[in-house]
Amino acid sequence: MTGERIGLLFPGQGSQAVGMGKDLAEAFPEARAVWDAADDALGFGLTKLCWEGPEDELTLTRNAQPALLAHSAAVWAVLRAAGLDVVCAAGHSLGEFSAYHAAGSLELADALRTVRRRGELMFEGGQQRPGTMSAVLGLDDDVVEGVCREASTDAAVVVPANFNTPGQVVISGDVEAVHRAGSMLMDAGARKVTPLNVSGAFHSPLMRVAEAGLQEQLDAVDFRAPAFPVVSNVTARAVSDAADARRLLVEQLTSAVRWSYAVRTMLELGVTRFLEVGTGKVLTQMLKRIDPAAAGMGTALGTAEQVGAFLDAAGGAGKS
Repeated sequence: MTGERIGLLFPGQGSQAVGMGKDLAEAFPEARAVWDAADDALGFGLTKLCWEGPEDELTLTRNAQPALLAHSAAVWAVLRAAGLDVVCAAGHSLGEFSAYHAAGSLELADALRTVRRRGELMFEGGQQRPGTMSAVLGLDDDVVEGVCREASTDAAVVVPANFNTPGQVVISGDVEAVHRAGSMLMDAGARKVTPLNVSGAFHSPLMRVAEAGLQEQLDAVDFRAPAFPVVSNVTARAVSDAADARRLLVEQLTSAVRWSYAVRTMLELGVTRFLEVGTGKVLTQMLKRIDPAAAGMGTALGTAEQVGAFLDAAGGAGKS
């Protein structure tokens, strides 16, 4: 991988799975140290939950968010000694916090406690103003945006929440409005509209009740300027300033995740190899659908085997 210009991708909620990170921790002491530190920072056995389940408890928002960040941080702890030429990073929703940790903006303990609190706030927001989300396949972004505007009323709102790839958009909002928009989107030519099993209307105005709590949490931690730019979910632009990063992380709660646009920004910044750092390979699989030029440029790094093979190819450190 010598000479590759690296863009780091960090997965978001939904990628968690029982057993995540266990083999990595058994193979690399740097990874094991991250899991031990996570348990200490959070004051409960996150490691046991991740490695043994139960799955329904791991999936809870307040647990899934620190779990995914811990796994990403464990992988990064192994990778960072390899001398990678990191051009920039981005994370999908929750993953943006993992990106800022990797960039040195947030210490591990602060990052874990922040996303744990974020998960609690998002769940509470969903309880205070119940909402839902649906995935829409087969329509252009602007068509989905237009239908959401049409389907929204003063009493019930629906908005695009995730621009994942061209032709794959998630919508979010009040239950009534999301259902109404779903019917209208099918009439507009959508190939499929699939309701999602979520605890709230994430990345929509319904999450506004969570903003003050997250702002308070971020204000209480030391947040430094990133060592390399992090491409924002909200703006799909590179962020290098700590104050801008804090503000955008709060805005992210109620704003769409502009993922496909963020990946294109990373390509414009000169990335020649994307590394998906953490659980699963969802973001790697999205690359070719976002931009044909990115086909074959992604490498998922979550397991001991994947990380070991990458380090061998890069001429980096081996297993313990």
